[in-house]
Amino acid sequence: MASDSNADYIQRTNSGNNENPKKLLINLLPKQGDCSYVSCYCEENVYKLCQEVMSKHSTEVSKCFVVFISNHSRTVPLWRQRAGRDEDRLVIWDYHVVFLYHPEPDKCLVFDLDSELPFPTYVHKYITETFRTDHILKPDYFRYFRVIPVAEFLKEFASDRRHMKRPDGSWIKPPPNYPPISTRNNTHNLEEYIQMDTSKGPGQVYNLTQFVQKFYKSAT
Repeated sequence: MASDSNADYIQRTNSGNNENPKKLLINLLPKQGDCSYVSCYCEENVYKLCQEVMSKHSTEVSKCFVVFISNHSRTVPLWRQRAGRDEDRLVIWDYHVVFLYHPEPDKCLVFDLDSELPFPTYVHKYITETFRTDHILKPDYFRYFRVIPVAEFLKEFASDRRHMKRPDGSWIKPPPNYPPISTRNNTHNLEEYIQMDTSKGPGQVYNLTQFVQKFYKSAT
């Protein structure tokens, strides 16, 4: 995933929300520093998180999701990213991938290895600080979310890392030191996950409003 922090994306400004994070009920994943991580390979970092949960907390897998964030123009602004260079840590990614844990209707956690927010962060705080709102953006920068159940992702996802190579075959960013992810039927289908056509591809695609409605419900 590549970034461009100089894009002309904002129409007007908006302030964030400083809601305090809640205490995590179970330790679904290791501490952030103990997780497998390679810069600019967010889809593989999340794949490793999925493997961790499948191995150690298999009863929770049905409550876990992989979320690809992108749009048709491949320009999605995300705030509070560690790669950001300004005060708000803004990055324009072509796509980004996070891990979602939704154990109860009123509890949903986001695990983002590229965020400077706590690992994990409750979904409302994450959305407020990372996506803010589409109302401040031009339409080409609206964020869309492809949500895939973890079990399906582990079974079907494949990447030979071709998207991280230059035309001469050299690496844009050094790859992970383990073999590329493949399945019995596929060596590379990353594009199917990044594209945000609601009529095709794995999982289900939501706009920002739909994503909030799906995964954030206030406790009553």
